[in-house]
Amino acid sequence: MELYELNLHDAIEGLKAKKFSPEELFESCKKRIDSCEDKIHAFITRTEDFAKSQLASNPTGIFAGVPTVLKDNLCTKGIRTTAASKILGDWRPPYDATAWKYLREAGAILMGKVNMDEFAMGNTCGNSAFGPTANPNDISRVPGGSSGGSAAAVSAGYVPFSLGSDTGGSIRQPASYCGVYGLKPTYGMVSRYGLISYGSSLDQIGPFARTIQDLQLVMSVIGNYDPMDSSCFREKAHDFTHNENPSIKGKKIALVKEFQDFTLDAPIADAMNKIKKILEDEGAIITEVSLPVVARYAVACYYALAMSEAHTNLERYDGVRFGYTVKDAAGIKEMFERVRSDGFGAEVKSRIIAGTCLTEPTRCEEYYVAATKVRTLIAQEFSRAFGETDFILQPATPSMQPKIGEVDDDEMKGYEADLYTLPVNLAGLPGLSFFTGYADKLPVGLQLIGPRWSDAELLNAGVIIERHTGSPKIANGGAE
Repeated sequence: MELYELNLHDAIEGLKAKKFSPEELFESCKKRIDSCEDKIHAFITRTEDFAKSQLASNPTGIFAGVPTVLKDNLCTKGIRTTAASKILGDWRPPYDATAWKYLREAGAILMGKVNMDEFAMGNTCGNSAFGPTANPNDISRVPGGSSGGSAAAVSAGYVPFSLGSDTGGSIRQPASYCGVYGLKPTYGMVSRYGLISYGSSLDQIGPFARTIQDLQLVMSVIGNYDPMDSSCFREKAHDFTHNENPSIKGKKIALVKEFQDFTLDAPIADAMNKIKKILEDEGAIITEVSLPVVARYAVACYYALAMSEAHTNLERYDGVRFGYTVKDAAGIKEMFERVRSDGFGAEVKSRIIAGTCLTEPTRCEEYYVAATKVRTLIAQEFSRAFGETDFILQPATPSMQPKIGEVDDDEMKGYEADLYTLPVNLAGLPGLSFFTGYADKLPVGLQLIGPRWSDAELLNAGVIIERHTGSPKIANGGAE
């Protein structure tokens, strides 16, 4: 086995036992990146010189010497951070995102910043100023988005784990498409300080890895309180210690009644039946919950809120304070217009325009304020449902990985798929995307959702599923 094939836990144990050095692990991962990157295009910025300087300082901590990558909307002090947008240019933040700070202090080695949909707006990793990323399992297909680069890097064996962000499914859908595990934590579980905002009340940083135990290890580091983020709050510490033999005997795991008549691709429908049987064999009770408000209003509610918040958050990109600018404008108004017209991509501009319309005084009450009220109803509906059940099982996406460019031909397909993921963000819940197997060499993933602050219990349930399905293999990265 090559060192790049090691999962996070085994890499940590191997380094502790001095079976290999951090430099040898780094070189193995670098060689893997060099051999696949011209086909996958996961990176925006490679930081191998920075990684070598980290190694030279003899890092300590639980992840000492283990390589990782970050989605390029996480700030890294002195290292280019673009959010996959031309408008940020060569911007180098003066501070680290807290999640990366915690990983760096734990000894993690940064191999680079990876591709995403611009400002996290998209679900293919194709809406990027740096071009699309390919799925390592089949380079003709999308890796999902917006955290496609983070998922692809773990799937291809570039690194054993990575960080992404999830505003409406942007960790769970690419994890499913790339055949890795991904966790969207409870809102407030992981600090958002240093995360470039899309929708501030929806965004959440979370990990990708090839085993559930690896997710637990990452969460034990990043899932800690941060006074720099006022939304990062909890009444008690959460224990992400790996449990070798968890139990779900007697636990109720529900399907959503309103989703049962929706069409799923055959491999995903088969995976649902397979996982239901596994859970029943483990002693769980498969039941049903009704979420009529979610089914009818969640998509409209989400986009009203997300686009309104995007309109506000992206006002700061004006060509004056940082990033891309023009120097030959006739005046300040022309400069603003040219910077924003040239700097933002089409998807981002469309969402800013929609958010501007939704929040203007004549429409704000009708759309934005109404959406905030519906969001409360959605959260209350989930709360009632979790009074009757422990977890909810559903697809992370209704369809298998589309070919690159296919989604552009039918944009409504992307919005339809959102119904399975974005309600979780509206209610601030944790969601686990887990591997179930392969269909025609393409990975198939599903999603398990829990009540707020049940992240540790959700991962323990994932351990049980993983025991039956096994861990995903490293994708061939486009190799023949």
